[in-house]
Amino acid sequence: MSTIARKKGVGAVLWDYLTTVDHKKIAHLYLIAGGFFFLLGGLEALFIRIQLAKPNNDFLVGGLYNEVLTMHGTTMIFLAAMPLVFAFMNAVVPLQIGARDVAFPFLNALGFWMFFFGGLFLNCSWFLGGAPDAGWTSYASLSLDSKAHHGIDFYTLGLQISGFGTIMGAINFLVTIINMRAPGMTFMRMPMFTWATFVTSALILFAFPPLTVGLIFMMMDRLFGGNFFNPAAGGNTIIWEHLFWVFGHPEVYILVLPAFGIFSEIFATFSRKRLFGYSSMVFATVLIAFLGFMVWAHHMFTVGMGPIANAIFAVATMTIAVPTGVKIFNWLFTMWGGSIKFTTPMHYAVAFIPSFVMGGVTGVMLASAAADYQYHDSYFVVAHFHYVIVGGVVFALLAGTHYWWPKMFGRMLNETLGKITFWLFFIGFHLTFFIQHFLGLTGMPRRVFTYLPHQGWETGNLISTIGAFFMAAATVILLINIVITTAKGEKVAGDAWGDGRTLEWAIASPPPVYNFAQLPLVRGLDAFWLEKMEGKNELTPAEPLGDIHMPNSSFLPFVIAFGLFVAAFGFTYHNDAGWGLPVGILGLLITLGSMFLRSVIDDHGFHIHKEEVLELEKKGANA
Repeated sequence: MSTIARKKGVGAVLWDYLTTVDHKKIAHLYLIAGGFFFLLGGLEALFIRIQLAKPNNDFLVGGLYNEVLTMHGTTMIFLAAMPLVFAFMNAVVPLQIGARDVAFPFLNALGFWMFFFGGLFLNCSWFLGGAPDAGWTSYASLSLDSKAHHGIDFYTLGLQISGFGTIMGAINFLVTIINMRAPGMTFMRMPMFTWATFVTSALILFAFPPLTVGLIFMMMDRLFGGNFFNPAAGGNTIIWEHLFWVFGHPEVYILVLPAFGIFSEIFATFSRKRLFGYSSMVFATVLIAFLGFMVWAHHMFTVGMGPIANAIFAVATMTIAVPTGVKIFNWLFTMWGGSIKFTTPMHYAVAFIPSFVMGGVTGVMLASAAADYQYHDSYFVVAHFHYVIVGGVVFALLAGTHYWWPKMFGRMLNETLGKITFWLFFIGFHLTFFIQHFLGLTGMPRRVFTYLPHQGWETGNLISTIGAFFMAAATVILLINIVITTAKGEKVAGDAWGDGRTLEWAIASPPPVYNFAQLPLVRGLDAFWLEKMEGKNELTPAEPLGDIHMPNSSFLPFVIAFGLFVAAFGFTYHNDAGWGLPVGILGLLITLGSMFLRSVIDDHGFHIHKEEVLELEKKGANA
């Protein structure tokens, strides 16, 4: 990116990214924004661990601790893990299916800016009276009682804006994968990461609306005098829990299934073998998604649903371990007899298996309703959750960053620094969260900002805090690696690792603006590997070389999202200040006016002529 900046000037590059509808540049935006929020959420986690490092500590107390705890969870799930997953989806999926872009490039840009402005709005709460303080799940009884500031209002409106962006992204990927696969790319020839994206997008489509409904109800209760969750007026606070967890448990799979997809690509590439049991992996992915909607109430065993409901959800929760186990054994069999290369991504992939299995085993323990009465609201649950999300999702995001970085940016991250990052993060992760199982089993509750001495929790909490600093050090080294690579990294070929199996490795790194000069003919699973086994270094074209149609850039996605950002401020303060309602209406007018402009402006895009395509291909398609 620094080369472009020197060539065009910083202002031109900034304008390029503000107006881009190219899926590859949108991937860069998701990576930068998600990375920023990941650092923010990580700092919040460090503050939590510093506070709990010793008994009766006063580093963060009371309300401020609740705000940091709430923002850590909300930021990591909604503003870090989700967009980083979307970064890889945008960067890789159109290339893996042999497409020139996503189905709706404008909508793709709009989805990013909606997420970004939603996250920005949520974090503005720190500077405007106080952040949300009812936990990342924001249970209604706590949320309605939080009246000292507007933190919860920032939560409800920020997540609504961000959530709309996520739903747009999901629709876009569903249509892209169904309609834009290259000739010969049948569903059962799609790479596993593309399958994971497809199933995840369907999950988002069904899981996010319940959350949106719950957030609208909460907004109505807090800002417009509604009584959906107010028991005194006939409301019911438990309804929020149902709406939240009908979204919340599929959300775990919305994050974990793309992680499974990333690891499937890495295991096959660095074992130099076809993924073992490809068909069963596909069916396991679909089954996990299906069962994911039948387990939400295992978060609510203690609310008094009764033994029959508890038993049904307990059985469904244990059942979901079966397709996950199928995947674990398939990854092991992929490595079995393979010619394994222990690159940095492969380190994460191998470490992921025992780490994630531990999270799964504690999940089955929590799935027993009778046992859950003991574990519930203890640090055992915190340990389980982080073994799944960090041991699964964050390991995958770090692995994917190292694996696809050369494809996205044309330069390889330093392998030595990558391995140092891995070992620091791996050791820090287990130091931090393994001990928390035992803290929970000895009675330490969740969501407390301090504890008394001589309860047997001092050593465990200190070890946990030391582990968190190991993970922080690993993150710093990753950032150093990125800076060094950007400044001095060697340029790489299209097949950066030398063992690429899927279509994205068959084109230049970074890919040209049009991805493929000619759409490829896909002749089987691992299409590029098949061509290489026949002694070819390029794909078989499915069409003659011709002019390529491309969409124009547009500033309107930014403006539409910005309008909602302005409107959210207005409606948050409409009960406190006279300017609130006019600002809210102004924001909506900006959004609706931009949408109207989009519908009346005739935008036919532009063509890259075949002579220019030939010229670019001769130069290595890096222009």
